Amino acid sequence: MSWEQVYEQWIDSDKLDEKMRKELQDLDSDPELKKDAFYKQLEFGTAGMRGILGPGVNRMNIFTIRQATEGLARFMDTQAPETKRRGVAIAYDSRHMSPEFAMEAAKTLAKHDIPSFVFESLRPTPELSFAVRYENAFTGIMITASHNPAEYNGYKVYGEDGGQMPPEDADALTKFVREVENPLEVEVLSDEEVKHSGLINIIGEEVDQEYLKEIKSVTINQELIDEMGKELKLVYTPLHGTGKMLGEKALKQAGFEKFVLVPEQAIADPDFSTVKSPNPEEHSAFEYAIKLGEKEDADLLIATDPDADRLGAAVRLPDGRYEVLTGNQIGAIMIRYILEAHKQAGTLPENAVVLKSIVSSELATTIADAYQVKMVNVLTGFKFIAEKIQQYEDDHSQTFMFGFEESYGYLIKSFVRDKDAIQALVLLAEVAAYYKKQGKTLYDGLQEIFEEYGYYAEKTISVTLSGEKGAEEIKTIMGNLRKEAPTSFADVDVVMTEDFQAAKTIDAKGNETAIDMPASDVLKYTLADETWLAIRPSGTEPKIKFYIGVKGDSHEAATEKIAAYEAAIRKLTE
Repeated sequence: MSWEQVYEQWIDSDKLDEKMRKELQDLDSDPELKKDAFYKQLEFGTAGMRGILGPGVNRMNIFTIRQATEGLARFMDTQAPETKRRGVAIAYDSRHMSPEFAMEAAKTLAKHDIPSFVFESLRPTPELSFAVRYENAFTGIMITASHNPAEYNGYKVYGEDGGQMPPEDADALTKFVREVENPLEVEVLSDEEVKHSGLINIIGEEVDQEYLKEIKSVTINQELIDEMGKELKLVYTPLHGTGKMLGEKALKQAGFEKFVLVPEQAIADPDFSTVKSPNPEEHSAFEYAIKLGEKEDADLLIATDPDADRLGAAVRLPDGRYEVLTGNQIGAIMIRYILEAHKQAGTLPENAVVLKSIVSSELATTIADAYQVKMVNVLTGFKFIAEKIQQYEDDHSQTFMFGFEESYGYLIKSFVRDKDAIQALVLLAEVAAYYKKQGKTLYDGLQEIFEEYGYYAEKTISVTLSGEKGAEEIKTIMGNLRKEAPTSFADVDVVMTEDFQAAKTIDAKGNETAIDMPASDVLKYTLADETWLAIRPSGTEPKIKFYIGVKGDSHEAATEKIAAYEAAIRKLTE
């Protein structure tokens, strides 16, 4: 069936409400947009699905939500009856249509006699991960588009361990989703049937309290907070998202008294009206926090993204200005503090392990090595960190201490199996208190780390290539790099190439060794000067990402290296 025929199928359907029908009719004035909404089905992969809101099979709407959930229900129908009865935990963020999508998912599951546990109102992604474990659910659904712009929403599926589904399970689920050919034909329980079914259970306060009890374990040195919690000045912004409810309670519970919320951004707002992008990676997201920080003379500014799984921070410089840290810098600060605090307390396990993604800073590895703590690299995607945590729990080979990704995702305690900005909020405040007691700031602490371990710097370059043409361009870039493997970048020789799709490492002499990881469309190059470069298409956005990691003798030397390699990488997309 052509995309034009699919469009006609939708416009002729009697299941559309007037709003969606008008949106469909409006597409006639923009043929390119009309084609984009129908030329393919919204991709459902290992990270679930994410897309622009609107009518069409390549958009987020109640019908594509039903389609994805129908696939999940069919997948659950293949499980043992007692497994299926464990049901599905469902949470949602502050975006447009999130509550409606959550309920549509629950009604689709109910049609298959599958119970669900739906949060009464918006909640952070990490609490959904926790709820899957707390309710002993078989799986979980999170309605969120994370830090994407306001016109997006998304759908993420979690496994019974509380982590996003690993590739094997996700592939099995994806097969069922793709077998649902026409989202308009998916049946759901009617509102009247829902009332009498007993299959949709509303949850909230009890799960909040249990989650907050676990949050207490994130604090390492309570005496330090008891002493400095009244002194540390902290500004926190949830960027119009879900972080306020639990973030505020978690800070108070830990003992931090002098924190203030950015009032304009403490309000849940699906339009994210005060920011260009609700992404703590973006410096512009800190505009309001910086103004308030200057007024309050704050030691630290913290922002969480709309579903509160990512955290960004800005530290006060000696001249009083604020500098936004990178995700790698925050990760390094946390690792150093966690390992040092446990070492001083005599609680650092002999089999301690830290986990990070293959595109995250090697500074973290250098710090872990200094404490004789094992560093394990995994593919990008927090599900791979969750998978390792479960493995260590099962075989008792390692004790998990910390996991992070350069994209501002951190996990301290494993009662959650996804990145958790609420945990990170509490811990980073403790780290700031640690330095404040010494008359220092987090900026000072970061400089000490550089002086001790070397001046590491990283940069991520995201190139957006939208639509059908963009997807082909991304495939061409990756194909060309595999066809003619680069031997140098910026006149520095490549000494090792890692192709995670082919699962092999190739050294400068052409010798090959196997990579023991699931296949993934990532290329990584190690250069003669210890620089590494990585290239991967995004799994959730129409982007190709380029990562640069360097080490220099000074901040200036590292910055110069970054600039040289960025220029070399830009040529690949010209």
